[in-house]
Amino acid sequence: MGADHTEQPTLRPTTGSVDEPPAPVPLLVPRDGTPEPVDTADALAEAAARLAAASGPVAVDAERASGYRYGQRAYLVQLRRGGETAGHTVLIDPLPFDDLAVVDAAIVDTEWVLHAASQDLPCLAELGLRPRKLFDTELAGRLAGFERVGLGAMTERVLGRTLEKGHSAADWSTRPLPVEWLTYAALDVELLVELRNALAEELERQGKQAWAEEEFAALVASKPPAPRAEPWRRTSGIHRVRTARGLARVRALWEARDEIARRRDLAPGRVLPDSAIVAAAQADPADERALLSLPVYSGRATRRLAGTWLGALASARALAQDELPTTATGGDGPPPAHRWADRDPAAATRLTRAKAVVSGLSTEHNVPAENLISPDTVRRLCWSPPDPVDLDGVEQALRTLGAREWQIALVGPGLLEALATA
Repeated sequence: MGADHTEQPTLRPTTGSVDEPPAPVPLLVPRDGTPEPVDTADALAEAAARLAAASGPVAVDAERASGYRYGQRAYLVQLRRGGETAGHTVLIDPLPFDDLAVVDAAIVDTEWVLHAASQDLPCLAELGLRPRKLFDTELAGRLAGFERVGLGAMTERVLGRTLEKGHSAADWSTRPLPVEWLTYAALDVELLVELRNALAEELERQGKQAWAEEEFAALVASKPPAPRAEPWRRTSGIHRVRTARGLARVRALWEARDEIARRRDLAPGRVLPDSAIVAAAQADPADERALLSLPVYSGRATRRLAGTWLGALASARALAQDELPTTATGGDGPPPAHRWADRDPAAATRLTRAKAVVSGLSTEHNVPAENLISPDTVRRLCWSPPDPVDLDGVEQALRTLGAREWQIALVGPGLLEALATA
């Protein structure tokens, strides 16, 4: 299994000059109009029956309220199935329903087509929607060598159509949803199957179809990531907090904010920005006047919670030394790569050689390096090589770290050389 070297993705057919392809055509409204959202049990059953009776892959998308609501639940689910002219789109408001299992049953044996599937699969799974086979148009674009793989860029490059993207960051928990938002949502699935077909042909042309099939199967089999042991360490700007006591303040403020955000169903950043947590952790204000002098805390909503923030800071101040968090980030992986030269020069040399191997293969096959093999996998392999260092050992190590068989076949020999010659 191999791919033609330095294959470039083909462009959509042109009717003008070779140098100047025709301007893309805006797609402003769905072919069959903007459907009303399904929000009753009877309408849901009817929609499921229509999806089951249609043929071909089903385009699937979901809209969340990231930045507005706590968590990543879906506030609208879009599906389209059928031919380019005879297909129909269904918009489902999931809020009135416990789950969408009736829809899942209707399309259980159907290939799902999603764009950036890993973003939507978790919120769809919460509703009982789980694909058994899928095609990810964003991932297909990456494997095919497209530089821009957003949905709008892909439909324009491959199909010659432009999509309206003005509502991607909207608060989809809004009810009722404005008609223009619903039109935008319907258009997101309007061209997905058509895009899927064009990309499948391109992957076949480049000899990468089998690679894509393995990647898609891995997405189907993937499980939601386990909850982070210390999610507060993801606070943006936390690197500016240098002491264990300061980190305790970050943790206390983060946990206080999270409790409020969860209770109010608000995005945590709307309760208190990360920058405000870090500022208070650095300054450690002991009274309300000192707290309110910091940026953000003087705002009306934040000022009303001054007692909560001061209480969190006081609790961190009262911790015994052995109750403080460590300043090391921990984790089961290798240390940051910039420290390797001092801690293990041989490992640093292995990593440099391995990166060069992956970079070369990336150029040769016109696939982003991170899609050829996970950078974390390369770091782990170079930090703790198999013993003995032979092809079987390298391949098994890659397999254990989650690499797919096509990746192992492609990068294994080069990584073996990088490990063996360091």
